[in-house]
Amino acid sequence: MTRLATVVVALLVLAPALAAGAGPDAPDQITWAVHTTLVPTYFDPAETTIITSFMVLYALHDGVVKPMPGKPLAPSLAESWSVSPDGLVYDFVLRRGVKFHNGDPVTADDVKFSFERYRGIFARGLKDKVAPSRRRTPRACASGSSSRGPTS
Repeated sequence: MTRLATVVVALLVLAPALAAGAGPDAPDQITWAVHTTLVPTYFDPAETTIITSFMVLYALHDGVVKPMPGKPLAPSLAESWSVSPDGLVYDFVLRRGVKFHNGDPVTADDVKFSFERYRGIFARGLKDKVAPSRRRTPRACASGSSSRGPTS
């Protein structure tokens, strides 16, 4: 029994040191762990229904814009965007050279398709308040608020 207690104590003392040594090599790398059961809908942005799946989506998918520290909207797939004076129309210009995992280019048609396909938990409210996106060029698309006015 004494031998078992010694091994348990040794493991408890060494475990934090071993875990600390297992960190990333690069100082700008983040290791992220979440205890959850993965289900197929977690991988499809159009099917997102709960907050846990957003954590998975952020690791796998890029948005047109995304929140970052100090910026509620930061560039992601969009290199730039503009807002009409009345706040009802948003024009996005996509970054050049962005590709899907299979090598196909990401176009404004793809952004429009994703917007229209979304049917997750916030779909009704989003589609009631935001007009469908309109493709202007392969790299630019626009989306605007519906006649119900701007959202807050």
